[in-house]
Amino acid sequence: MKAQSCKPCAEGTYSLGTGVRFDEWDEVPHGFANVATNLEVDDSFGDTVENCTASTWVPLGDYIASNTDECTATLMYAVNLKQSGTVSFEYIYPDSSIVFEFFVQNDQCQPTVEESRWMRTTEKGWEFHSVELSRGNNVLYWRTTAFSVWSKVPKPVLVRNIGITGVAYTSECFPCKPGTYAAAAGSSFCQLCPANTFSSKGATACQPCELATYAEQGSASCKVRPPCTDKDYFYTHTACDANGETQLMFKWAEPKICNEELPQAAQLPPSGVKTKCPPCNPGFFKSNSSACEPCPYGSYSNGSGCIRCPAGTEPVLGLEYKWWNVLPPNMETTVLSGINFEYKGMAGWEVAGDYIYTAAGASDNDFMILTLVVPGFSPPQPALEDGDSKEVARITFVFETMCSVSCELYFMVGVNSRTNTPVETWTGPKGKQSYTYVVEKNATMSFTWAFQRTPYHEAGRRYTSDVAKLYSVNITNVLGGVASFCRRCAPEPGGACAPCPPGHALDHATGACQPCPPGTYLQGHPPGSTPTCQPCGPGTHSNQVRSLCYNNCSFSLALPGRTLHYDFSALATSTAFASGPSFTSKGLKYFHHFNISLCGNRGRKVASCTDNVTDARLPEEGGTGRVVTSHVCQAIVVPSDVVGYRAVVSSQPVSLADRVVGVTTSPTLDGITAPPELFPPANPELPDIIFFYRSSEVTQSCSGGRATTIRLRCDPLQPGTGSLAVPSKCPEGTCDGCTFHLLWATAEGCPRCSASHFRAIVGACQGGLQRTTYVWREPRLCRGGQRLPPPRVRGCRSADFWLKVGVSVGTCVAVLLAALAAYFWKKNQKLEYKYSKLVMNAAAKESELPAPDSCAIMEGEDAEDELIFASKKSLLGKIKAFTSKVGARQEGHGHGAGAGATWGRGCHEDWGHHKDGDAPGGGVPQEWGCHKDQGCPRGWGYHKDRGDPRVWGCPRGWEWGCPGVS
Repeated sequence: MKAQSCKPCAEGTYSLGTGVRFDEWDEVPHGFANVATNLEVDDSFGDTVENCTASTWVPLGDYIASNTDECTATLMYAVNLKQSGTVSFEYIYPDSSIVFEFFVQNDQCQPTVEESRWMRTTEKGWEFHSVELSRGNNVLYWRTTAFSVWSKVPKPVLVRNIGITGVAYTSECFPCKPGTYAAAAGSSFCQLCPANTFSSKGATACQPCELATYAEQGSASCKVRPPCTDKDYFYTHTACDANGETQLMFKWAEPKICNEELPQAAQLPPSGVKTKCPPCNPGFFKSNSSACEPCPYGSYSNGSGCIRCPAGTEPVLGLEYKWWNVLPPNMETTVLSGINFEYKGMAGWEVAGDYIYTAAGASDNDFMILTLVVPGFSPPQPALEDGDSKEVARITFVFETMCSVSCELYFMVGVNSRTNTPVETWTGPKGKQSYTYVVEKNATMSFTWAFQRTPYHEAGRRYTSDVAKLYSVNITNVLGGVASFCRRCAPEPGGACAPCPPGHALDHATGACQPCPPGTYLQGHPPGSTPTCQPCGPGTHSNQVRSLCYNNCSFSLALPGRTLHYDFSALATSTAFASGPSFTSKGLKYFHHFNISLCGNRGRKVASCTDNVTDARLPEEGGTGRVVTSHVCQAIVVPSDVVGYRAVVSSQPVSLADRVVGVTTSPTLDGITAPPELFPPANPELPDIIFFYRSSEVTQSCSGGRATTIRLRCDPLQPGTGSLAVPSKCPEGTCDGCTFHLLWATAEGCPRCSASHFRAIVGACQGGLQRTTYVWREPRLCRGGQRLPPPRVRGCRSADFWLKVGVSVGTCVAVLLAALAAYFWKKNQKLEYKYSKLVMNAAAKESELPAPDSCAIMEGEDAEDELIFASKKSLLGKIKAFTSKVGARQEGHGHGAGAGATWGRGCHEDWGHHKDGDAPGGGVPQEWGCHKDQGCPRGWGYHKDRGDPRVWGCPRGWEWGCPGVS
């Protein structure tokens, strides 16, 4: 510096010239600030919220690791640049559940490189990132926040080798740190010492370790090799030789760090005897060299020999591995260091005949990687865009993990050699089981299994016996694959098979393609089977190409005496719903966000959920992230006001409904149950309409996939889209993690109005008019449809009119009754007169009986008049009898004895009184009630000697008529 000229640094030292580098992370270097804060703490939590003070970046020797909880950890460094420069660093960002951002602020606290703020997840190992810096003050920020609110703990972000250029010229060279060296002068960095070598500070070369010691790459010293144990070797099988035999062999795990020459050290077991090789995998056959070769197209094999497919059949292409004598050519294995996350040139999995398993790694926290690459797929029928399922293939594997600590097995999927995305993770020991993943995109796919025995690094190997085993792997519809069986097909004239057109299924009886009838859809499961037409569920219809069943936003419900019709068109578009806020232990507020498309667009799913954690850019930058589209999807959403972004953070989207199973009022359909007790009871007069859905995504806990029920309830008080709710007992929407339940209360869920929903009210008759008004029945449980009929007015008769009619009719009836009374009174008078004449004539003749025809009918009388005998006198009769009695007393008794013509007023002189009334001359019979002085007896009964007096006729001279009438 005295000469104001730059000189090269000596060997063993390095310099960045105008920059600084931070590559030692045993502790946070001087000048860095390391802080952690809560995103948001709800006041209602009080002291129960855990403090985020300890959730900072953690230095781990060669790198620094981020936090993995919902706190925000920030690593800051302020630097003043004399000229424009750069900042560069290496990072590993494996888990999208963490938001990782790097940005720079200037003197005015304004971000200078906004476009580089959001970091992308890494594909393999360490990636390099560089950003230009402007002259002056610059503050560098590395910030992470985890949004994994489920049980899974995300992998941390790792950062190392931070370099900054543009600072003042350095006045010194820095010595290389232990474990590194600089062999040439003028070095800008130091190189790591290879394995089994070491170096001290400022070294120009690395020194080899002694025979009884070892050292890992970049070591500052050598370690003594421990005695070998059974955890330092593994077993494998040799490839089949020309005689078709294989041999069990044992190998030392690489790198070999143990010493087998020490006392009590384990020795490598001898190789086993040769045994017969297992058969080839299905679809392969053994060639003359005892190697397994694929069968040609048009044939199939169970592993022993190729057989030509019969006529009318075609091979079912795929790949099935269940014998593991050698690693298949489309599979590769390696080891990812759990220390520096760099790949090592060694095998992580070894074949073992019946299975393939994880070998011993250099360290127990290494990742044992196995990758299977498939170039593409050839499904028998192309997946339609509006199909019920976009499945083009599926992979099924049988595995087992045996662990004594918290081991983890990851299954990851990559598309077109891009980032491997973890789709499932198993922690701890797991019994032998199978798992299926559905492939929905026809592209080059990679399937990766990664096994880590423990996340913690310790010297030596302690958990080598903790292994993962793969017993079989089966992939369907592989492009250029092999076949283990053949299926029926529709032959072409040339003999080859042709796939059935969309919406057609093969008829096994005729061997021809037949269209699926309406109300059915084409289903191709189980894999490899011939697609068949399956009936649609209740309340659904099939589309034109019979690829799916859907509900056309309508429903008909038959009730006793009526049929209700529903129209859900207003609910067809996507509707968003967020459950009540939830909080993590650190106070982070988040929501379970649902997006719902009740019936879609003629079966097409229009609800979508996004994972924008790694792509939460400004809206104008067009970041979209990973999108899941279905009938119902769910994502974890953190509001923008919580994280300080201009958009909400959405993560972990999952599909809950890929197809409509059916629409009904029954609480159970196709094995899916919607318990009514999860929600408040509905109106007893109108049941809820329930939509049932299924998802094809299979998870560890949901082997049959997820399911969703939406209970649509009529609520006239909630117009439009209404409100959605989850069960109060299950605030996340699911009680078992597999079946989700939602209640949708809206007026759009009411049936169309019909005549059964209103009633008529008839008004009073006023002024000769009567008004009929129609009103809705309460509560009104309908909408739209038939309108209320207009009021009707018709003529009527008022009460005054009917009163007049009643008075008139009553008057007529009274007059008629009076006339009848007068008529019968007059008739009665005539009869009394006739009877009195009869009695008087009989008394005048003195026992001379007139002819009946001369007494009963007198001259001038009607022939049809009848004689009426009364045992009881009327008032007029009594007056007449009293008058006759007085006259009789005046005339005396003697008149009647000698007259001959008449007896006067008394009885016959010969009758007298006799007790029995039946002796001749015995007088008047007692039962007649007669006396000589009182006229003739009443009723005139029967006399023994003279017969019945009623036929005697009337005596002459009787003035008062015949006896018995009065």
